Amino acid sequence: MSSGPAMVATMAVVVLFSGIVQGYLTPLLPEVGRSLHIGTVGQNNIYLLFQLACAVLTPLLSRLGDLHGHRRLLRVALAMVAGGSLLIAAWPSAVTLAVGVTLQGALVGFFPLLVGILRSRAPEQNRTGISLLVGVLLIAIGVGGLVAGALSEGHAQAGLWTAVPVAVLAVVAGLVLPDSDIPRGGRFHYGAAALLTAGLIALVLVLAQGSTWGWGSARTIGLAVVAVAVLAAWVAVEHRSENPLVSVRMLANPRLAVVSGYTFCASFGTIGFLGANALFLGSSRSENGYGMNMGPQAIATISLAMVVAGFAGSTLTPRLARRIGDRAVLATGGVLVALGFLGMALFHDSLGQYVASALVVGLATGLFESITRTLSAEVVEEHETSLAVGLNELALSLGAAIGAAVIGGFFTAHAVRGTTRIAESGYLWGWGACACAAVVGTALALRYRAPRADAAAPVPHLAPTGDLA
Repeated sequence: MSSGPAMVATMAVVVLFSGIVQGYLTPLLPEVGRSLHIGTVGQNNIYLLFQLACAVLTPLLSRLGDLHGHRRLLRVALAMVAGGSLLIAAWPSAVTLAVGVTLQGALVGFFPLLVGILRSRAPEQNRTGISLLVGVLLIAIGVGGLVAGALSEGHAQAGLWTAVPVAVLAVVAGLVLPDSDIPRGGRFHYGAAALLTAGLIALVLVLAQGSTWGWGSARTIGLAVVAVAVLAAWVAVEHRSENPLVSVRMLANPRLAVVSGYTFCASFGTIGFLGANALFLGSSRSENGYGMNMGPQAIATISLAMVVAGFAGSTLTPRLARRIGDRAVLATGGVLVALGFLGMALFHDSLGQYVASALVVGLATGLFESITRTLSAEVVEEHETSLAVGLNELALSLGAAIGAAVIGGFFTAHAVRGTTRIAESGYLWGWGACACAAVVGTALALRYRAPRADAAAPVPHLAPTGDLA
């Protein structure tokens, strides 16, 4: 595949599959959960499990791609996501949902692996290519939910087949893509992988179950200490390693550190709350005293509107970056996220006002996903592209996983005794936490400093477009 545009178009098929998978299950959770006798907390835990799998698999797939070839690991990731999608569709149950979404978490490897190939094979397409891929991803998330919602109107579990046909196309696309020509070397650090996995699982368990066990209980405190100790050991091991799983030393680059921290804060709410958003929209007002009484298709329509707003934010980002600068774009995204969740907390009794607030969050999602993915690739040398993008994707996955865990903890703490229902206060605490995380992200954005013009490496082939997504 010699032409850059053809390569980007083929990559878009892979990203389309990623978006469909990320978008199709969320609006189905309320109905599928009821049909499989999974309560509200259990439904949020399924979403949490997916985010945890994403956080664990991001550095593993990125590092293995650097060692064994980006194309080879892309094919492995595609096979895992396709297998998980088929498992959920063909044999739906609480167990297969848990296993399936864990396998689907491998989709987090798509973006860093694709960017590694793109920057190596067609560097002149880097900015415009990333712009297109982010746009396709956001639209696909909404379309996946809409198609799944339509299929499930007659039968709740029919929508679970949404991702399977697209999986076939994505696997074919993975077979025809070229490999990157970046030199390979080093080894995979199994010890670091084990420490990171154990530490993340312990941390997420504490956040998700702390309210059930009691925040002052020996189990919660003990597991929290274990999580901190294991993650600290992982950082120490990574610092000493010549072949780190995640190059934490790259965070010495102040621009990459700010971008990654900002990504964590922004994804905490925008992605971490997606599952809870569908649960709120699907809740019966007569039973719970809140909610919008929506079915899968209506929830999917709201989700589609949010990602269309995100697509608009993504396409606006290049112009905004040229006019007001990267730092202002980062800060704008953080402010919009905070305002959106504040609006949800204040105006969730009105469908119109709630949806307006959700659209603000969607717009901000497009801004932050586009600017952070591009900046993380541009602030490092070419041979570090996959590591840097993978580090940013890890920050995104961690933010989403911890956000979902914190929200799940609020839900558990505010469950109505003797039922599987969540009190309205659980959502209020969730919206408030998302807004606070966005404020922290905005403060980080204001610390970003763009490189001086005389210090930046010249990239003449990018000057005509300047497009950023």
